[in-house]
Amino acid sequence: MAYSISSSTSNAFRCDSETLRFAPRQHHCGRVNPTPSSLLSFNSSPFLAQTLGASLSPVSRRNIRVRAKMAASEGSINGSNRMLVFVPPHPLIKHWISVLRNDQTPCPIFRNAIGELGRLLMYEASREWLPTVVGEIMSPMGAASVEFIDPREPIAVVPILRAGLALAEHASTVLPANKIYHLGISRDEKTLLPSVYLNKLPDEFPKNSRVFLVDPMLATGGTIIAAMGLLKERGLSVQQIKVICAVAAPPALSKLNEKYPGLHVYAGIIDPEVNEKGFIIPGLGDAGDRSFGT
Repeated sequence: MAYSISSSTSNAFRCDSETLRFAPRQHHCGRVNPTPSSLLSFNSSPFLAQTLGASLSPVSRRNIRVRAKMAASEGSINGSNRMLVFVPPHPLIKHWISVLRNDQTPCPIFRNAIGELGRLLMYEASREWLPTVVGEIMSPMGAASVEFIDPREPIAVVPILRAGLALAEHASTVLPANKIYHLGISRDEKTLLPSVYLNKLPDEFPKNSRVFLVDPMLATGGTIIAAMGLLKERGLSVQQIKVICAVAAPPALSKLNEKYPGLHVYAGIIDPEVNEKGFIIPGLGDAGDRSFGT
């Protein structure tokens, strides 16, 4: 399931349901026009209200519309200037989110669960996004046509410390020959403003790089906006970046959409609100503290 946030004043969320197939090198402009019955509002759809934010203010509810449509491939929506938020409808993703939400989950199990969630989200995000090369090899039984990930086009993972380390822990089991660049960004507990304390990014990313930016909690949006700015400064386009998160909330998604239209975000779930301390509600608490026990 994918939600796209319009850059227009209506701030419409678009929901693209069913299995997604990704092919970002294809540039299709065509869209499937939804039927009138697929145009839903919060008030008419309890499920969508719960998913996207039943506790939003009445004004916010009036300004958000949800449209459902079938999507055969990501290529069919690539021409959009809207940011897309993909929530893969996989039962294992739902399972690990549930484990992470439980306040009784001990630290070792929490860390394992967030790592497994990250593995699944990166698998979904990499579907038909990674370049491949074809050839022929000899199997024990004869010649076989094969297709490998192209090692000439770089794949990078950028976890935002601390919690991003846990979410990206199993990246190497999904992404072959990837490089990991660490980025440390802390958030002031009073002002909620981000501050970069560690930057191991290259001066410039190699041409045709594909980068997974990993941050478990997209709450107020300050951290992810700062990280996106650093990646853009180093030569990456929005199309070369995919954001991986465990939980996303409307404030962060709205800021990302406003500043980086066309960005693709992969989330385990979308929660309705952020409290005055900058925590997602119901969320899963402080992902860094719960991952590392400190």
